Amino acid sequence: MFRGVNNINMDAKGRVALPTRYRELVRDRCHGHLVITIDTDERCLLVYPVGEWEEIERSVSALSSFDKANRRVQRLLIGHATDVELDGSDRILIPPPLRQYAEIDKKVVLIGQGKKFEVWSERLWEEKREAWIQEDSADTALPADLLTISL
Repeated sequence: MFRGVNNINMDAKGRVALPTRYRELVRDRCHGHLVITIDTDERCLLVYPVGEWEEIERSVSALSSFDKANRRVQRLLIGHATDVELDGSDRILIPPPLRQYAEIDKKVVLIGQGKKFEVWSERLWEEKREAWIQEDSADTALPADLLTISL
């Protein structure tokens, strides 16, 4: 499981080093083979071990392309999916179109989300995190499935 918030730097070529605590897990789960795509709701990127991604891709591809919402997600999620490998220095290259979409420059935030990572520009992450913290919980009702979990 991937957990935690990690502030990292991207080099001039668009590479980011995977934090040490995740390296062995990524090598064991997918031999360093990952898939990066865009998040369809936020200006961030999603990074999946290839096996996790293949399950999602099968499910999304199986949706009817005649439904406009399905087709939108298929185009965005699958269309932007890019295979990447950890290099010898445990870095991944984030392709320019994906960096542009997520407004990523030198300062990057990598957030463990269980089976995947999110990659944010530090600026956008801080803005969104603050907005989420400031949201009035009365205005944002929790989904029923969350109400069954005790934190």
